[in-house]
Amino acid sequence: MAKDYYQTLGVKRDASEKDIKTAFRKLAKKHHPDANPNDPNAESRFKEINEAYEVLSDPEKRARYDRFGTANPQFDPNFPGQTYTYTNVDMGDSPFADILESLFGSFGRSGRSRGASGGFRGSPFGGAVNMDADGEDIRQKVTISLKEAYTGTSRLVTKGDRTVKVNIPAGAATGTKVRLSGEGMPGTGGGRYGDLYLIVEVAPDAQFERKGDDLYVDVKVDMFTALLGGEVEVPTMERPVKLRIPPGTQSGRKFRLPGKGMPVLRQKDQRGHLYARVLITVPEHLNAEQKALVERLRDSLR
Repeated sequence: MAKDYYQTLGVKRDASEKDIKTAFRKLAKKHHPDANPNDPNAESRFKEINEAYEVLSDPEKRARYDRFGTANPQFDPNFPGQTYTYTNVDMGDSPFADILESLFGSFGRSGRSRGASGGFRGSPFGGAVNMDADGEDIRQKVTISLKEAYTGTSRLVTKGDRTVKVNIPAGAATGTKVRLSGEGMPGTGGGRYGDLYLIVEVAPDAQFERKGDDLYVDVKVDMFTALLGGEVEVPTMERPVKLRIPPGTQSGRKFRLPGKGMPVLRQKDQRGHLYARVLITVPEHLNAEQKALVERLRDSLR
């Protein structure tokens, strides 16, 4: 009985090339022998999946298969007296290369998958597969304060019986990745160790708001300074600085302090800006005399 390649890939007979490719990638990853080392049937299933894709992904072979029930009617593997063998194939430009690359590393051009220090030896269609694969990367989340992100900091990471110091650069933001080469999982067959990635998360700050490399801070300004002008202190990540407030300043106005923001990641001597937002305050308690004076001021401005 002829093989039903459509059933093998789990697609309809009118499936598009994209649907066929998607189905193949999913099944090949699931049933690859190296992903199922304890399943003696994985290799045969993997061969069937690849055979089906080899035919259905080729328009000419697919047309012959739809017409005759086989892609090569002169050499039908199911016809008595005929034989069918698998051979090494250059997989460099096929979707199969992408799948094995995700599992074992980048492909060479002669049907072999190569890791950083070795290769995938033997035909991917039969026989024992002997591969050199790099170790998996490890990703670990680390939380730092905004102050630590401003100055740069470090963390100690335990690796088995070792403690590794990781330097986090100034200007790091949420999502910044810090890589430690060779501190991941060990490889197999001579493959190199994977890498360790620290994924930075910067905790919210009680005083400063961060937007990219810029910082925002609220500065309280009393009503008299806002009316008449004067100086106020503005906090920064290092030390307070003086800011001149012009007469008639309105609440919500922003003043830019160039270069007082966050360091730009891996850009030496470059910094964002600090924006001081004016928050006008008024006296909460007035005695009778003070209230009368304020009323007189109010009336004079009408």
